[in-house]
Amino acid sequence: MVKMNDNYQKLPGSYLFSTVAKKVNAYQKAHPEAEIIRLGIGDVTEPLVPAIIEALHGAVDEMASRETFRGYAPDLGYDFLRNAIAENDFQARGCDIQADEIFVSDGAKCDCGNLQEIFAVDNKIAVCDPVYPVYVDSNVMAGRTGMYNKERENFDGVIYMPCREENNFLPELPSETPDLIYLCFPNNPTGEAIRKSELQEWVDYANKTGAVIFYDAAYEAYIAEEGVPHSIYECEGAKTCAIETRSFSKNAGFTGLRLGYTVIPKELVRGGVSLHSLWARRHGTKFNGAPYIVQRAGEAVYSEAGKAQLKEQIAYYMRNARTIKAGLTEAGFTAYGGVNSPYIWLKTADNMTSWEFFDYLLNKLHIVGTPGSGFGAQGEGFFRLTAFGSYENTLEAVKRLKSM
Repeated sequence: MVKMNDNYQKLPGSYLFSTVAKKVNAYQKAHPEAEIIRLGIGDVTEPLVPAIIEALHGAVDEMASRETFRGYAPDLGYDFLRNAIAENDFQARGCDIQADEIFVSDGAKCDCGNLQEIFAVDNKIAVCDPVYPVYVDSNVMAGRTGMYNKERENFDGVIYMPCREENNFLPELPSETPDLIYLCFPNNPTGEAIRKSELQEWVDYANKTGAVIFYDAAYEAYIAEEGVPHSIYECEGAKTCAIETRSFSKNAGFTGLRLGYTVIPKELVRGGVSLHSLWARRHGTKFNGAPYIVQRAGEAVYSEAGKAQLKEQIAYYMRNARTIKAGLTEAGFTAYGGVNSPYIWLKTADNMTSWEFFDYLLNKLHIVGTPGSGFGAQGEGFFRLTAFGSYENTLEAVKRLKSM
């Protein structure tokens, strides 16, 4: 008889953003006249910039000629993109990362979920709370956790690192030593960033204990303040303890194109085994390479024109972030984030639960956000709004919020 992976049965309900989408779609169907402003899922809304469009058209034209046609892409990525990434994202910031330590993929979400596969199931993970759900859910599916604890609203067998107002939403070193540590900065969902000196403490801790850090830097392009690292490899010793994932979705609008990458330094070894080699083996077996057309578009991100155009686009979203945060503050809300990231993390009104506040905003103001409790127990009483809407919709949303 066929047997199922029972670990999937541990997961409560559906994926957070699937639940949000179902609720919104049901409301829209029942109220087709409602003008809903969607500030929930972190999907970009501005079109691809001209430099990227030009690169896409050029690559498509190449596919029409026998001399320039491309078939299967190299599973680890084309050299032209890996070299551009190494030079611009790392070496330009003083990080000694080489092109052959970069693995191109179809998105950071996939890499964040798949990286755990090269580790044994008896490794213990540590995650921030609140946290991007993929980190936890993928480990639950793999059997690396216990059952879901309804009373605590989290999983047995996982080390949760509370990120609260009193600690500036930054995790503290855990009392129980983990094997795998998930960090995301600038943070999703709280929008807060970590200083280099604070991140260095985590690198030192991982090297001391033998832990491995999974560092999600998907939002590094939004960093505005000095002293906030764009990469964990800016910290001394990170190459012997850290894996970093990046995305082209938020910095360049590739949510519909799908492109990302993971960095695993060759110095990263555990138990005498090279993690770089393990991931290369896994990547080559299970991934067929990101499309040539998309990788050429990714290369355009690093062109002079691409850099200039994307700087303006990021500034557009960050103006939205400042507008939302200022409006919330004027309306009497307590709000965080919005300085080094496109997310605003606010306290719910009138002591509502996160989902009560979600329902209130949807039903009364026709605004969609994301309930904080969906990111973990410590997110209860909070709510996430994104700056990825249009400026006009952002102004209208703020106007509605002020009417509460």
